[in-house]
Amino acid sequence: MKTYKIAVMPGDGTGPEVVAEGLKVLEVACAAEGVKLEKQNFDFGGERYKKTGETLPDSAIEEFRKFNAIYLGAIGHPDVKPGILEQGVLLKLRFALDQYINLRPVKLFPGVDCPLKDKKPGDIDFTVIRENVGGIYTGMGGQDRKGYPNETAIQIMKYDRYVVDRCLKFAFEYTRKRNKKKKLTLCHKTNVLVFTGDLWLRCFEEMGKKDYPDITLDYAHVDATTMWMVKNPEFFDVIVTENLFGDIITDLGAQIQGGMGIAAGGNLNPEGVSMFEPIGGSAPKYTGKNVINPLAAILAGAMMMEQLGEPKVGARIEGAVTRALTEGKIKSQSAGKMGMGTRELGDLIAQYSA
Repeated sequence: MKTYKIAVMPGDGTGPEVVAEGLKVLEVACAAEGVKLEKQNFDFGGERYKKTGETLPDSAIEEFRKFNAIYLGAIGHPDVKPGILEQGVLLKLRFALDQYINLRPVKLFPGVDCPLKDKKPGDIDFTVIRENVGGIYTGMGGQDRKGYPNETAIQIMKYDRYVVDRCLKFAFEYTRKRNKKKKLTLCHKTNVLVFTGDLWLRCFEEMGKKDYPDITLDYAHVDATTMWMVKNPEFFDVIVTENLFGDIITDLGAQIQGGMGIAAGGNLNPEGVSMFEPIGGSAPKYTGKNVINPLAAILAGAMMMEQLGEPKVGARIEGAVTRALTEGKIKSQSAGKMGMGTRELGDLIAQYSA
């Protein structure tokens, strides 16, 4: 029996509730495919910070390197100033473990209400690959005369060829493996961001023409990308983009696929330890009420197993979610409107995953 070591970080708010359901489903699906999970819990998040003032110590980073993957619930606490946990836990982990790819499938499942008129499953089925450790989020820059009328603030978008090339290589390989339209769209803003945009576009065209002649190359400005995601989402197969633009368009992607309740993502180091999570927040107002939607966390577990080399486990879980949605047993993706509780929905998906 193949065994994987999984670091579980339930996090804050409703994070522990959705992680519990995700683990419930994972146990059943893994057992059905002859796979075993060894799990260890870590309590990093808002409550620990409030008690100890600690976000994520360096020793924890070294501990995480011993695992095959990290399964995350959500980070964010109403009593902790915004930015502290996000930078001290999530960004620190992402940078320290060099999780340089953010992978976001955008897929409309059967039985899920779509806010776009006349769009159906099959029309919305693409993936966004976001460069995850470079660009403007690295924090280069500073502030001067803060608090005064003439204060200034500078934040720099910086990319080097190594960081761009490795992201593009992952995107081309993913597009080839996905084997659907075999079209890769670079999303940037080359008409304004003339330096970083030029680097991304040149690398994209050189790599594509030289190493991936079977992949159709496409380019769209980020503003046009948002327009086409709403007007004609079926146009896209795989989108690759830099950090900031990827952060924005993936939230739009979550909404057109039915909302945060069903949107899962992965922060990947293809050569190291990756982290998988529902992309919604900790939703503290719903904590302990058994009303939060666990489907995104369940699908994040499926993505985790696929990336670990267990596609049959991932397919089994996604198939169970599709079956439950197709049967109409899940009334809505919104918290409190699903037609069943968090635990009951987890039970249903676990039953269908067996």
